[in-house]
Amino acid sequence: MCGSVADALRIKQQYGELHLIDARVVVDDELLRQIKARGYDLDEGVVIFYQNRFYHGTDAVKFMADHGSVRNIFNIFCKGLFWSERIIRLTYPWLRGIRNNLLRRRNVSRIDNLGLKETPIFKPVFGCAWRNLPLVMRRRYGNRPYTNDTVIIEGQVDVMCKRYIRVLSPLIRLVGSVPPYNQKNVPVTVHFVSWGDKRMVGFNRVFYFKKKEPYAFRSRMLPATDNEVLEMLRFGICVRMTCFWQDSRVYFRHKEYTLNVFGHFVRLPVSWIIGRVYAEERPVDDETFDTVVQIQHPWFGKVYEYTGRFKIANCA
Repeated sequence: MCGSVADALRIKQQYGELHLIDARVVVDDELLRQIKARGYDLDEGVVIFYQNRFYHGTDAVKFMADHGSVRNIFNIFCKGLFWSERIIRLTYPWLRGIRNNLLRRRNVSRIDNLGLKETPIFKPVFGCAWRNLPLVMRRRYGNRPYTNDTVIIEGQVDVMCKRYIRVLSPLIRLVGSVPPYNQKNVPVTVHFVSWGDKRMVGFNRVFYFKKKEPYAFRSRMLPATDNEVLEMLRFGICVRMTCFWQDSRVYFRHKEYTLNVFGHFVRLPVSWIIGRVYAEERPVDDETFDTVVQIQHPWFGKVYEYTGRFKIANCA
């Protein structure tokens, strides 16, 4: 697909000839080493090198559109579509998604030119504080990208749910969020599962309430920027939070709700309805940690909470 696009764009003659390098085939190449040194992820976007400058992702697409020779309908279309950086940034995630979907359907593995498979997904989120995390926290956040890593934890929690949240329970159930019940000593099992083709972790929680069917609370968490993560629920609804290590605890603090629209995260001003999410995890020893998850409403205060202790049961 990338080769066909590059061939169809036909770089103008005055800019020289376009040479393609397939990073899946070529391993020992000086240009690839420079790309890695600059931190350009080839799974997230093509790289163009021209006159000692690197163009990655959206910048590379705009370069091809700006410098392409108008010789066919495809070029005319690209020049008409990619004339604006804003349009490129809106459409590029869709193009990348199509490419990645084609690769998955053909069982083609990722290039992983940055060697991310050996780096835990959350390590860049914590930054320099990663080395200060206790063992239990590094195990709990140890899932690597593009692997089948699974971390299982088990424990018990006390769940407090005020009437306001119970009123919203149809909406909460629809998006697959927290269990809207009140009960103490609820057994919980959580599977943290790496997604083989993405840099995200699936959180599969199952609450075993008395005299009720097991309640499954599933979400996906992915790094957004340094110290920021996105927790994704059903229908593209997300919670953007800051994540950091401080005072011997891991903190998650609410920033905003967003809606994932084809890879673009649009702000949802609904905190005044749902409330703001807060969570913390405090290590106890090398195998156990305590957790607190709350929803704070701007008018009604703390309307939801579950607290408990978890033990790492398995890492694979």
